[in-house]
Amino acid sequence: MSAPLLPGFPAFARELAGTLAVHSQFVLHGNLRDLYLVEPPGGPARPVPMLQLLWAALEPRGYTCLVCYDPVDGITVYPPHPGATEAAQRLLGSRVIGRRPSLERLRTHLAKVTGVAEQAPPEGGAAGEARQGHPQGPPPGQPQEGAARRDTVVRPPLRAAFVIDYAARITRVPGQLDPVERDFFLYCQKLAFTAEPFASGPVPGERFNPVIWLVEGERDLPAWLTAGVEPIRTIAVGTPSLGDRERLARAVTPMLPPSQGATGRYVPGQAPPDGDRVADEFAKLTEGMTLRAMTEVVRLSRDRGIGAGEIADAVRTYKLGVADTPWRHDSLRKHISEGEERIAERVLGQSRATGKTLDILKRAALGLSGAQATSTASRPRGVLFFAGPTGVGKTEMAKQIAELLFGDVNAYLRFDMSEFAADHAADRLVGAPPGYVGFEAGGELTGAVRRNPFQVVLFDEIEKASTSILDKFLQILEDGRLTDGQGITTHFSECVLIFTSNLGVVTTDPVTGERVQQVEPGMPYPELERRVKAAVRDYFTVTLGRPELLNRLGDNIVVFDFIGREAAYKIFDLQLANTVRAVLREQQVALRFTEQAGWQLREACTVDLPNGGRGIGNLLESNLINPLARELFDRDVPPGSEVLVTGVHPGSDVAGPRIETQISGVRRPW
Repeated sequence: MSAPLLPGFPAFARELAGTLAVHSQFVLHGNLRDLYLVEPPGGPARPVPMLQLLWAALEPRGYTCLVCYDPVDGITVYPPHPGATEAAQRLLGSRVIGRRPSLERLRTHLAKVTGVAEQAPPEGGAAGEARQGHPQGPPPGQPQEGAARRDTVVRPPLRAAFVIDYAARITRVPGQLDPVERDFFLYCQKLAFTAEPFASGPVPGERFNPVIWLVEGERDLPAWLTAGVEPIRTIAVGTPSLGDRERLARAVTPMLPPSQGATGRYVPGQAPPDGDRVADEFAKLTEGMTLRAMTEVVRLSRDRGIGAGEIADAVRTYKLGVADTPWRHDSLRKHISEGEERIAERVLGQSRATGKTLDILKRAALGLSGAQATSTASRPRGVLFFAGPTGVGKTEMAKQIAELLFGDVNAYLRFDMSEFAADHAADRLVGAPPGYVGFEAGGELTGAVRRNPFQVVLFDEIEKASTSILDKFLQILEDGRLTDGQGITTHFSECVLIFTSNLGVVTTDPVTGERVQQVEPGMPYPELERRVKAAVRDYFTVTLGRPELLNRLGDNIVVFDFIGREAAYKIFDLQLANTVRAVLREQQVALRFTEQAGWQLREACTVDLPNGGRGIGNLLESNLINPLARELFDRDVPPGSEVLVTGVHPGSDVAGPRIETQISGVRRPW
């Protein structure tokens, strides 16, 4: 008769049950607080917690109970039935259940369950000191000569397993064992070799009363406890697979309310939104989530009356904590429809870039970003990569997108990647690892997105970021989520991510170090676009060796052109108007220009087209604002005056740019 293979059980449970004949202890680590599917032959799958799963696997093998210990509840018994409790009391003693024993007493209970009875020595002496964790005492199981203590192998009266939960919390200081803790773990290691096997049982060959450790991480226990110790088997408990989520979804979707919203419309050629199709969609939407989280989504749906056809809304509400989404507002379609005109008023001379950007935003608004992929629910709503010359409106475009989509320019989060050039700078985005300075503060990026899941996130000058940060971007673009240093998962599924770069405009000769201009003003846009995209492709594939990151960006690379003369004049007019308003607001001085002075100033400020709008602003500052400030300051022009600029002379003498003015209408406030 061979041992049953536990069909319908998770793989880790089958591995544990299948190796009971050769291992006396097991360390289960990973996804321990989840629910696990048990699918009996001919019956529906049902999710059960860890203890119930372990009991379902061990009970058919003749086990009477699970003796459980954790640092909070102490000793308990599973299942919580009178028969199991009475059996545990016969084994451990009537006053043990419900108490929190010291590690010394816990050793005694472990010995009774596993079949090694520990005989206590007389009080005092070297052995007694060791028993209290005295640093000079001998390790347990290794008494000094003349000590009265010894371990005796006995046969436990019943089959039971000892489950030590939250085992990583036994130590007071992680990574630093005090003498009592060290002696406890050393005793457990020895116990793995000396545990008494059973000669026979309901399932032949399964010999031990095992000790089962439950820890979150494989290294949460002392490394020497399990390293090279063959009787202790380490088993990983993984996150649910797509198949697990599909089986659970088929079991729980009948509990969902009927569909009521527009998203539950019937689609020709598909099943109505209440059968296997809903279950499959539910499973795909919950990628990366636990089975316990899926059951909570169902509970949330029932509580809020979210129907089966709107299961995506329930999943989003569970992840983000908000039921309403700006992506579903009727006004969003209107804003995007008007976007070409509105953006063109602020981002001048970029009609091609504006058109492609709006196409990508329309796709995002309809939820069709990456629609060709098997699962797209967790990916960001939209991804844009703005490339091209400096000062042409890439950052301004990101601001306009935030206002267009979410009606608020504050829904715009900018990171200057030149500040993240060091390898350790990734900690600023996602938070420092445990134990490092700043761990409690969390990450700047993850914290901001959790506070507001609906926003535009701009990563400016991405080529200046360290490669460690680029790895984080790969995870965001693929999975739409990021786990920070505190273990909290942040979802980016409702964000629009924008990357900007100046790649392809200027290159550096690797031999001479000379900077070479690759694209020039006046170059036909198709040729400029081709060169810039080629430079971006070479940077990610050759320089960085990250072709997978380029693949995640896909065709979302938007190339900006140099601004032309007409656009430069419009930018100049806007910046000059801003200057006039600032002078009136700050100094209560009206600034006017003669026609000739205005023409001179415009020509002087639009000669640096390769630097775009920033170049125009810099020249306006040099040719007007600096000499105007000198004039106002030196002549002590009082509020209420009017300054008429009659001439502009850019760099006409050694003193630099100067202006000719006439000041009139002086009205002293007194």
